[in-house]
Amino acid sequence: MSGDHAAENRQSIPSIDRLLGAPFLEDIIASWGRESVRAAIRTIQDRIRESETTVEIEDLEAYYRGEIERWLSTERIRGYQAVFNVTGTVLHTNLGRARIDESMFEQVKPLVTQPATIEFDLTTGRRGQREDAVCERLCRLVDADAAAIVNNNAAAVLIVLHTLACDRNVVVSRGELIEIGGSFRLPEIMEAAGCQLVEVGTTNRTHLSDYERALAKKPAMLLKVHPSNYRIQGFTKEVSTKALSELSNEHNIPCVIDLGSGALVDTQQFGLPREPLPGDVLTDGADLVTFSGDKLLGGPQAGLIVGSRELIDQINANPMKRALRTSKLTLALLDETLKAYEDVENIRDHVPTLRALSMSQKELHARAKRIHARFAEVLPEEFTIDIEETEAEVGSGAMPGHSIPSVAISVRGSTNTTTQTLFATLRGLETPVIGRMYKGAIHLDVRGAEPLEEFISNLDTLS
Repeated sequence: MSGDHAAENRQSIPSIDRLLGAPFLEDIIASWGRESVRAAIRTIQDRIRESETTVEIEDLEAYYRGEIERWLSTERIRGYQAVFNVTGTVLHTNLGRARIDESMFEQVKPLVTQPATIEFDLTTGRRGQREDAVCERLCRLVDADAAAIVNNNAAAVLIVLHTLACDRNVVVSRGELIEIGGSFRLPEIMEAAGCQLVEVGTTNRTHLSDYERALAKKPAMLLKVHPSNYRIQGFTKEVSTKALSELSNEHNIPCVIDLGSGALVDTQQFGLPREPLPGDVLTDGADLVTFSGDKLLGGPQAGLIVGSRELIDQINANPMKRALRTSKLTLALLDETLKAYEDVENIRDHVPTLRALSMSQKELHARAKRIHARFAEVLPEEFTIDIEETEAEVGSGAMPGHSIPSVAISVRGSTNTTTQTLFATLRGLETPVIGRMYKGAIHLDVRGAEPLEEFISNLDTLS
């Protein structure tokens, strides 16, 4: 570059503050943060001053926008984004698990955007109990004496073990020594809680007599883990909650059941296998039951503990409880979700997880036809677009081994490269579309194209 052009190039550089105040960067600043965009602009301008790049004045906005986005994509980690989960896994751990109904979120918005009675009693004018409202509602729904809430189900199991069995033995069937997401294993959680594991039975068969022999170890607890994230089939045997609770009562030690995913309604009404309900397990004699808030229940991430008031009081007195407590947003959303379960006949309309899991093939095909038509409009002729019968799964460890009939849009380019390029392009849309590759084609399970109108309009930029 000649000296004259270099000088002209440097003179054309707008100030950083001017660019930061420009309307064409407002959305980028909102997505990435002001200081990150400032760092990008400074780097770009240093490069211009070093005469590595020529900038045409009439192209200034497009140039800066493109260069800023390129720099941010390599030098910064983008914040969280809403996406369309059309992977065929309804509760996708990597994509935030359960969706919260928009009307529920609007209902709780004032509780998190202004001061609220999270720990304040309006009647007495004094400090109140943080979880009382949620726990009271939960107890009514499952017919429990008491309840406690922590930040996830692993935390629920951890605090139960630490409170009731620290430095003591806990009896568990070998077939129930599960590993949950992120390689966290039950034996490791027990070790962290200060418990000694006493394994009984074998991987596939455990008898009541196995638990009876383990009583010689003077355990503090009998723990049973529902196989919510795995299945052992074939020559199997497990001890029922009722039998285990009778044994624990006989020897005056707690019987604790970890249900994992949990459910508050009979899932058979949605064409799914029946999951054990916390209320049923308590009726069968369990002293405590733990389960998740963000799986089959369809609420925010939380760990729910229900059962004996005496044991719950001990858990609430554990100093660890404060470290594991949930946020005000979680409590508010959980309360709204539980409130929806008080209207069982209309629960599908208020809990997106149940709505997604219970969609009929007729509904799915109608949705697929509309999405297919839009893809046909926006994609070039080199792409083949089909509607296919497929199978979805619940995900996040819920109902393993059970598939749900579903419908997907299958998109295949003329070459593998064009298919892969489109796959990446879908992830780069204004609202990213996250599907899966299957047999060389992009599969988009329409069960997750929600809201449908937004999903369809989001595809417009593909043209």
